[in-house]
Amino acid sequence: MFDADDVQRVALSLPETVEKERWGHPTFDVAGRMFLTIPDDQTSFAVRCPRFDREELIAAEPHKFWVPPHEAASAWVRVRLDALEDPQELHDILTDSWRQAAPGRLTDT
Repeated sequence: MFDADDVQRVALSLPETVEKERWGHPTFDVAGRMFLTIPDDQTSFAVRCPRFDREELIAAEPHKFWVPPHEAASAWVRVRLDALEDPQELHDILTDSWRQAAPGRLTDT
C-alpha cells in the first residue's frame, strides 16, 4: 500500500517541482502552477484532470477515483491511495497531472 510519503517522493522527482503548504496541507507546484495536493486525512491525493476524462475515470474505476462535492466544479480528481495497483500507476497519474501544469519547455521532450 502507498502512503503520502510515496506521493511526495514521486512528485518531487518531477522536474522543477516545489512543495508548498496551502490550506494546512502539502501541495506541489511546477512553474508556479499547482498539480497535486494531499488532503489532511492522507488517504488520497488530488490531481489535475480534465472534466471529461474525470467522468470516464470515475465511471471506470469508482473505487479508485472520486470527487468530493465541494470540488465538483473543478478540473481535479481524487485518487485513493489504497486502490493504486503499483508504483508505475502512481508515477503515471502524477506525471499526467504535472504535464497539465508544466510549461512547454519542460514537457516538449
